[in-house]
This record gives sequence, structure tokens and C-alpha cells, in this order.
Amino acid sequence: MAAYRYCEAVTALQARNFSYGIRLLPESKRLAMSALYALARRVDDIGDGELPPERKTEQLGQTRALLDQIRAGAVSEEDTDPIKVALADAARRFPIPLGGFDELIDGVEMDLKGVEYQTFDDLKTYCRCVAGSIGRLSLGVYGCEDPELGERYADTLGLALQLTNILRDLREDALNGRTYLPSEDLARFGCEQGFALPELPASADFTGLVAFEAERAQRAFEEGLRLLPMLDRRSRACTAAMAGIYHRLLGRIAAEPESVLRGRVSLPGWQKAYVALSGLAGGRS
Repeated sequence: MAAYRYCEAVTALQARNFSYGIRLLPESKRLAMSALYALARRVDDIGDGELPPERKTEQLGQTRALLDQIRAGAVSEEDTDPIKVALADAARRFPIPLGGFDELIDGVEMDLKGVEYQTFDDLKTYCRCVAGSIGRLSLGVYGCEDPELGERYADTLGLALQLTNILRDLREDALNGRTYLPSEDLARFGCEQGFALPELPASADFTGLVAFEAERAQRAFEEGLRLLPMLDRRSRACTAAMAGIYHRLLGRIAAEPESVLRGRVSLPGWQKAYVALSGLAGGRS
């Protein structure tokens, strides 16, 4: 179906970490996951785009209406929106909890409002919206032998991934006027001024802050990866590959905290491919 091919192209172009994992899935699940990603990408692009806030809010509302159409079974194959067509077909084939997209939109709306997070529990609410939601949507495609426990682990794994993203993007987010780390943590390590300035104050314990947050992310990885035995072999390989890439990224950040102040930390392509193959062979990362 042309709509799925469009979603696959979006995924390959804009989500290389994600695409390494879903390549390991059988075709039907791979296509469904591409549709999930394509809509999630659209929501993220609305939030990160250059439109004025009121226009972004309007477009997010249109996306909620799109989801209502899919839930109502009111999407025609002749619809001109390929993402809508592909996701509607995927939702007919798999028990995808589409409410996860509503939560993702909630998270983007938190960004638009400039919400800051005083405590780690506050931040976890945001991470559940923007990352845990994707894990729960994915479980609808994968299937899981214990759905309730699987959702809990998917949320925790999403927290690990999002914390890694937050650490990786500290400088970029700060330059865009966003701070995600809890205010209480910034105060504890003398980093209240944020990360937009060329240099941090001499009194700031930036290394201690990164080590503290990286340890949180590591604990979340350890718990979240308990999801793996609940999945079939290829879904397990897909999840292990995606989580493994971010886990290695976290390791690089923890080993050299200042690297995130110089630019975006990433893994070379050969390492991502190695992690993906390790997942297929049964390894975690």
C-alpha cells in the first residue's frame, strides 16, 4: 500500500535509531510501526516547528480529530493523508491503544505552555506522555504475554529513553528556551542558570548532575528491559535494538558529560547496526 510506503520513507529519513529496530520485525508489524512513527513524528514536528503557538494548538486539535476518525472507522482508503490511511489500516489489524497519541499530544502541549518540572515525579508525568505512550502504542503491535505488567515496563523503558534524550539535548533545548531536568536537581548541583551560556559557573557541579541523572536512567533501563522476555522473538529483538542504541548513548554521555555541551552525542552507524544484530541474536544491547 502506497500509504505505508510513505510512512516507511518518513521513518527511514527522520528516525534512524527507530528504523534500525523495526527492520527486524515481520512485514505486517514493520509497516504498522512505521505508521505509528509517522504520526508521532508529525506531532513532534508541530511542537518543534516555527508556527505561532495558536496555530500549533490548532494543528494538534486537528490531529486529535484525525484520531477520532480512525477510532470511528471513518477513514477511506482514498483519503489524501497517507499517514491517516496507514494508521487506520494498522488499527484494524492490531489492537493499538490510540489513546497513546492523545497522551503524546498532551506532552507536546506541555512544551507549548513552557511547563517546567520542579520534581522528578513531575518530569516522569511528562516522560510518560511523550515516551511511555510510544511504548504502549508499540505493545499493541507487538503483543505481550502480560499486557498490564508489560505496559508498566514499557512506561519505565520510555522514561529511560527520554531521560537519555534530555541529557543528550541539554544545550540544544536550552538555546530553544527549554529546560526539562527538575528544578530541584539543578539547584542541588548549582546549575540553576541552565545551559544556554557558553560556560557554566565555576560553582556548578555539572559532572555530578549528569552522573545523578544518568544513574536514574540506568535504573530505568534495568527495570524497563524486563519487558523483553514478554515479547515474541522478533518484537523482542526490535525493542532490544532500539533500547540498546540509547543505552550505549547513555554510556557515552556518562563517560564524558561535557560532550553534551559541545553538540549532539551520537553513535556511528556501524555501532547501531551491531546493536541491532545483537538484539536479533538475543542480546540486550
